[in-house]
Amino acid sequence: MDIVTSDKARLASVPLRVTDDERIPAKRYYDQEFFDQEREKLWPHVWQMACRLEEIPEVGDYVEYRLLDKSVIVVRAKSGVKAFHNTCRHRGVQLVSDRGNCKTKGFICPFHGWRWNMEGDNTFVFGKQQIFTEHNLEQAELNLAPCRIELWGGCAFINFDDDAPPLLECLGPVADRLGDRNVEKLRMEWWYQTVLPTNWKLAMEAFMESYHTMKTHPQLFRMLPPEANLYGADSNNNTPARAKDTRELIDRTLLFFERLNNGMAGMIHADEVAIAHDIRDMELPDDIGGAAVSFYHRLREEITARGRARGMDVPDLNALAEKHQFHAVEFLFPHYFLLPTFSAMSSYRIRPLTPETCLFELWSLAFLPEDESREPVRPIMLAYDSQDFPEIPRQDYSNLPLQQLGLHAGGFDYMRLARQSEGMISNFQRLVDGHLAGLDRDKLATASRIVNSGIDAPVLDIGF
Repeated sequence: MDIVTSDKARLASVPLRVTDDERIPAKRYYDQEFFDQEREKLWPHVWQMACRLEEIPEVGDYVEYRLLDKSVIVVRAKSGVKAFHNTCRHRGVQLVSDRGNCKTKGFICPFHGWRWNMEGDNTFVFGKQQIFTEHNLEQAELNLAPCRIELWGGCAFINFDDDAPPLLECLGPVADRLGDRNVEKLRMEWWYQTVLPTNWKLAMEAFMESYHTMKTHPQLFRMLPPEANLYGADSNNNTPARAKDTRELIDRTLLFFERLNNGMAGMIHADEVAIAHDIRDMELPDDIGGAAVSFYHRLREEITARGRARGMDVPDLNALAEKHQFHAVEFLFPHYFLLPTFSAMSSYRIRPLTPETCLFELWSLAFLPEDESREPVRPIMLAYDSQDFPEIPRQDYSNLPLQQLGLHAGGFDYMRLARQSEGMISNFQRLVDGHLAGLDRDKLATASRIVNSGIDAPVLDIGF
């Protein structure tokens, strides 16, 4: 059997697999067997964003990362950032929950008092020589079990598979695009969490296409320039009107920025909106297109210069605009998003809880001046329908529970995808199938590099 035939046979064995790349079986979003397959064959083999490094700034700081039934300690040791499986080497008790600092006392099992230092070395076993036989006292087996970890983009990523390809091989070009934005220097301004009554994949897919903007975010749709509206009129036959002159163009642009800032925060930072207002009266060409180009060029220039003047590592935004195609949303398989516009970003991380619930986390990230007195940012848990969420995610969260319920309706067997604008959903789902089929790791890494594309990607050939 050749490799191609073998891959097809393996994929054919996947329950509820995607057989038409424009149609996704609805049961994938709630079927317990499919969820169990993901638990067994997907999550143990993929790189997961475990924590932001600013969560553990000091030596001894640690944080727990939890994914389904697995728990990992990420700790800043003297020798660097490390990860350990969160379990006592004696009888399996979990050692930590949430976060803390272990520099002085290390990790202590609450059951029998065994101890480990921040490097994971076992330092104390009560009654060690008196009651344990020698073969149970080998130091390497007493030390905390390490979990594979790599650092990128200001975050610690973990992988339960020691044979998985390196992180950057799986990320691909998205790491270059975001690395050029100095993403590792961004800092949290706030961090919200919520439990959505929604399958984790469904929550992911809401941010893989902008087709929903017309109905879900009408305040943004109305501000789009006509050339940015790929889909025509909305359900009331409304289309964004072309600006009559450059003055109206700038006014609408500023209003669009304000609505993104108020409704989403990190996608456009308040400081960036203020800079846009500062330059609103700049001299512009008479033609609308030329005026837009000139305004955005000047705005990127000012954001870069003013940020650097404050000692922040803001990249050259105009150089980036020439080097990389702009993507309003960047996806990192399987569960992490960054949403860059200028220098600041929003960020999402989504983790499965049950077949029909997930933990959704939302950050506002920005370049910030060094401030030793700044309080650490900690997650705030909100109900998914809380009015404390910014307007845009609140609008998204209002749809997702209804979508989850609708998947159970009689006669609904599969999603219908628009090939050119909702293709990222298909690419993502077919890569999930590749993992469930147990395809070659290098082939999966190649597919991951393709799937890690920008929002509104078309259906792509991912290699299987």
